Amino acid sequence: MAKGYRQGRLGEEIRRVISDLLIRGLKDPRLSPMVSITDVEVTSDGSYATCYFTVLGMGSDEEKETQIQETLEAFGRAKGFIRNEISHSIKLRHTPELIFKVDRSMEYGRHISGIIDSLDIKHDEEEETENEE
Repeated sequence: MAKGYRQGRLGEEIRRVISDLLIRGLKDPRLSPMVSITDVEVTSDGSYATCYFTVLGMGSDEEKETQIQETLEAFGRAKGFIRNEISHSIKLRHTPELIFKVDRSMEYGRHISGIIDSLDIKHDEEEETENEE
């Protein structure tokens, strides 16, 4: 189902407020500046907001998964504070309940890109330069 205009605007405002809090407001070291809110989807009735985040970090897959779990726990503990800040920043009759989920679209994109690169398919530009020679 398509995202409504109001839900889209509200999602962007919530994303902005949470991003500002990550930069200056939250004291939890597990929510370092290496955490980014990628998208917020608000339900049609405005009762829930699903916040997608990604952890930008280096390291092995095990370390990254541990970091993601710690970040998820930290968001769970800070959920009430974040919701309170959203209610102060955005004038709403009802502040949506926050649900935090990991956004794995960047990892998936890298995986698909790797598969495409491994196919060894020549691009049109490469074929043109070979034909000219």
